[in-house]
Amino acid sequence: MTKPPKIILASTSPRRKQLLEQIDFSFEIIPSTIYEDFNISLKPKNFAMHYAELKAKDVASNYTDALVIGADTIVVYDDKILGKPKDKNESFDMLTMLSGNTHKVITGVSIQWQSCNISETFAEETFVTFREISKSDILYYISTYNPLDKAGSYGIQDWFSVYVKEIKGDFYNVMGFPLSSFYQRYKRIIEADD
Repeated sequence: MTKPPKIILASTSPRRKQLLEQIDFSFEIIPSTIYEDFNISLKPKNFAMHYAELKAKDVASNYTDALVIGADTIVVYDDKILGKPKDKNESFDMLTMLSGNTHKVITGVSIQWQSCNISETFAEETFVTFREISKSDILYYISTYNPLDKAGSYGIQDWFSVYVKEIKGDFYNVMGFPLSSFYQRYKRIIEADD
């Protein structure tokens, strides 16, 4: 199979853009119009995969010759899915809940290439343990870094890294895109026999 004429990232996430550029990908950004409903009753892993696939298929329906990449990252603590906080109060509550505890970060990734009948969706899980975080540091972080665009209300690559005690799994998955797992699948698709 030959390389796709165009690769599209169906996401406006600056972290995903940075990570794909890190592995020398040339791509266009065309965000999906899918709205995430956190009230649907899916297990966390299935939730992330469901929305990654919906986002990729949403964009792929208009670009059938392109390889479209969709992704969805969630934070899971005590079986509760934490998406992006609605406001600073919810951000504070999320970080207070995660303080001193271990949570899971799950990223669903979907690869859609309609003209080649490629539809592949998977999820990666990483366990992250935080140290105890003081109220003043939580307030400092929220006011300085405004993490309302991040699942779980933190960025592992910014100042909040000072509270990360342990990571089990793919670091880049916590940033929002499991590079290694994605690349292995991408390579297999591109190198597959016609």
